[in-house]
Amino acid sequence: MKQFCIVLVRPRDPNNIGACARAMGNFGLTDLRVVDPYPPVWREAVSAVGVPDILKNARSCHSLDEALQDAHFSLATTALKNREIKQEIIPLPHLNERLAQLPDERLAIVFGNEKSGLSNADIERCDAVLNIPTASKQPSINLAQAVILTCYELSRRPDFAAIRTSGQGPQLPTDAQKEIFIAAADVLFEKSGFKTDFSSAQRKALLRHMLSRQGLSREQLFFLKKWAEKLAAKLP
Repeated sequence: MKQFCIVLVRPRDPNNIGACARAMGNFGLTDLRVVDPYPPVWREAVSAVGVPDILKNARSCHSLDEALQDAHFSLATTALKNREIKQEIIPLPHLNERLAQLPDERLAIVFGNEKSGLSNADIERCDAVLNIPTASKQPSINLAQAVILTCYELSRRPDFAAIRTSGQGPQLPTDAQKEIFIAAADVLFEKSGFKTDFSSAQRKALLRHMLSRQGLSREQLFFLKKWAEKLAAKLP
């Protein structure tokens, strides 16, 4: 997988930096670079939930030149409104398609100040422009939201390895476990006088048929068994 770094240029709010770090952590990115951040102690932003290491290890740079010095390709993110763009413009939905044409080297994605975005000089310093398509009525996007949208798009690459998986599905009960429940339910039927026009064998056959159609998990079946036993215990 290509090596990606996220570059924030002159961010104003420490919590925005923390939220960007959290967005990176959600999708497995760790290389954060912050250009000329405002004086507050941004490395301690409380919004960086679960990713204090990304903030701690973030590189503080004096200029965009310094932040990009080891990058082989750089993208400036901007809303395009009132901008005269000279470079290639890559819409976010086509980002991975374009990246597939590049060598497997470090790529920097540059985001601007929350108030004014990137300057024209910052944009021209980058190799291409990344644009997140939005409604014309609301062209700009919150900094942290722009970062998480971009990181999510990068995570859709075929070489992306998800950090978290959905895990195993619920465990299905064995035949013996089903029979334990059926026996407990049959006792409840008998004590409550419900379905006593059926024989015990008929009631059990009905329950087996119902269980085969429901696909209950072991936990669900155990819950029903305990419920049946509790009710039966209260009946004479």
